[in-house]
Amino acid sequence: MKLSTSFITAALAFSSLASAAPQAEDIESRGIIPLTSPLLQATVSRHTLLAHARQFVEFSKQSGGTRAFGSRAHNSTVRYIKTLLDATGFYDTSLQTFPYLYSSGSAEIAANGTALASRWFTYGPSGDVSANLVVVNNLGCDASDYPAAVEGQIALIKRGSCEFGLKTALAGNAKAAGAIIYNNAPESIAGGTLGSPSREAGPYVPVGSISGADGDRLVADIAAGNTIAGTLKVNAVTEDRYTSNVIATTKIGDKNNIVFAGGHTDSVPEGPGINDDGSGTITILDLALRLPLFNFRNAVRFGFWTAEEFGLVGSEHYVTNLPAEEQDKIAVYLNFDMVASPNFGYFVYDGAGNLRSAPTEFSGRSDYGPFLDVGIPSGGLFTGAEGKKTAEEAQWWGGEAGVDYDICYHKACDGVNNLNVPAWVENTKAAAHAIATYARSLNGIPRGSRSANRKVSVASLSHEERQHYSCGHEIASL
Repeated sequence: MKLSTSFITAALAFSSLASAAPQAEDIESRGIIPLTSPLLQATVSRHTLLAHARQFVEFSKQSGGTRAFGSRAHNSTVRYIKTLLDATGFYDTSLQTFPYLYSSGSAEIAANGTALASRWFTYGPSGDVSANLVVVNNLGCDASDYPAAVEGQIALIKRGSCEFGLKTALAGNAKAAGAIIYNNAPESIAGGTLGSPSREAGPYVPVGSISGADGDRLVADIAAGNTIAGTLKVNAVTEDRYTSNVIATTKIGDKNNIVFAGGHTDSVPEGPGINDDGSGTITILDLALRLPLFNFRNAVRFGFWTAEEFGLVGSEHYVTNLPAEEQDKIAVYLNFDMVASPNFGYFVYDGAGNLRSAPTEFSGRSDYGPFLDVGIPSGGLFTGAEGKKTAEEAQWWGGEAGVDYDICYHKACDGVNNLNVPAWVENTKAAAHAIATYARSLNGIPRGSRSANRKVSVASLSHEERQHYSCGHEIASL
């Protein structure tokens, strides 16, 4: 079930508008300070947040500017978090380690010696191909669409009607040396995956994508009788890699009423992910390092999720492997993913919108999704990704209407300079308010029988669908 809009908004609204935390009546004295929202908010420091962010950037340099799951930089991020938590002595911490299929790569494409903007498809194989381009009939979704002339050449295929992986496999079945898929719109294909490491329709060949404008021009040139010499160079690796969630539960507090906060530790391969989701990860890490100062009634658990960008992999693995009786002990899950977007909005998951914050859709695009799947009340904060700020939102919060909330979303420029630090501080204080409020009292949290709250369960999705479900791209990569 969802959290009701009344207490989602009250608990996650921005600290300047939030009411004081309710007074607890029976917190056992342990010789430390009773937790209140104002006291926890007072520990928030922009300097500490930025220090962690700069450390994450340093980690990304270990892996060519990314902290993607399976990379050395991501492993360093995980170790950093666990080491800091262990040093407090306040938490029972564990690494939940498991294998998952990792895939990363790049594609370079040129036509008659002219380089074209190109992208690689997840699970595409490596290869270095020099051959002429041959246009595939229709949309390349049937074996009959591939002429005999494609053998030993590079198949030029238009996007549409079937998956990228099927097109690539059919090109391999026709004995093409490689494949180039061009968009069915003028722009480039934003991202894509072949969906799985192999298909029965045929062997994969090296493949990359180009824009619709470039593809249409090449098709027209070939139709005019011109020969187009193409080159396609793909460097890729696809393999199982071990990766880890970090789980930390306070040693104090009622373990039958757990307040759970989470964020993901990985970035996309294209960049260091300092807003997505370094900001959310650092927010909950910083608050976790402050909690040992305080005493409170309900246990608090922090989940630092791996491989969110590969389809909510870490959080799904955690929830799926958590026995039902342990799931029932989680009173509420709060998610913090992208809380420092440069052209920010103050969004509350499923909020009522009656404060100067706005509700954002429970689409399941982040790590709260698996918790909703098993009926755990969930909420969280979000400052926007690839969507555009409205004129009304610009009046509320400032910034630029008609511009993306985060122009560096899933890009190499998602570094420290991409962070809106004042918004980040406010959201960290809002997170502090929510955690402190629920750690003291679960008033308003629905307890008892639970039921799944989403039409689509992450566990039911294929590799291909997972890749796009979390990033907001279309689930069917057509």
